[in-house]
Amino acid sequence: MLSLEAEIDFELIGICSHHSDYRLAWGLNQGLRLSLAKNDEQFVITNKKGQPVSEHSYYQWYDEENQIEYYLIRNKNEGKFLIPEKSQIDYFLFLRNNVLLDPEDVLEDVKKISSVMAAYLFDPADLPSAEQIVF
Repeated sequence: MLSLEAEIDFELIGICSHHSDYRLAWGLNQGLRLSLAKNDEQFVITNKKGQPVSEHSYYQWYDEENQIEYYLIRNKNEGKFLIPEKSQIDYFLFLRNNVLLDPEDVLEDVKKISSVMAAYLFDPADLPSAEQIVF
């Protein structure tokens, strides 16, 4: 189970899409040459006392060649948000331990995917709730 702590070690791309998570994951896999797969566990958001606040299904893939971890997580689930400051965003694509890829280039490739209406690069340090996400 994934949880939250205070450390930032990822890039963050917000995605607006009306498609289902599996359709978007398929599009990202095709467009970015990834192998995102749905995880059986949930991404759990906890409060300061460690109690679960919300759970989000997610897709992940580890690129062994470049040693980058990718996570695709739906922002809203059962009326609760992964990153409430960006409630207009449908999904977030996290790139963890990325030292090779230019996030701007990844963003441009994401924007070319047909199931993506819009995509934005965010600095996690500017989003208080994103600062707590650790994979």
